Amino acid sequence: MNKAHRLSKKFIGALLLLCPLLLPFSVSADKAVFAGGCFWCMEADFEKLDGVSEVISGFTGGEIPNPAYNGNHTGHYEAVEIHYDSEKLSYQDLLDHYWVNIDPFDDKGQFCDKGFSYLSAIFVEDEHK
Repeated sequence: MNKAHRLSKKFIGALLLLCPLLLPFSVSADKAVFAGGCFWCMEADFEKLDGVSEVISGFTGGEIPNPAYNGNHTGHYEAVEIHYDSEKLSYQDLLDHYWVNIDPFDDKGQFCDKGFSYLSAIFVEDEHK
């Protein structure tokens, strides 16, 4: 192995070790999970917020494994998982946005969507786990 090749391998190795240090330290990946009617409507509402990096639609809260939109999702809520930067947007900001986008007094669903899967709910992780 020639000297240039050895130096090249050392440089690449050092660069790989330093890569994590080049990432911003303030990156946070906080999550919130809300149900409030049609998950695609909720997704569109939250994607507009500055500080939200990703909104994922899905089902949660039920016991049936692998719920599907065109299949069985009995007992599950349509919900969104919101990934956000807590330095730009607080959890309270997300809640404030949530409350103006749902009708908390509708016990049958949300707007024109009726049924259990369209009910509103806020899912909270156990911080002590």
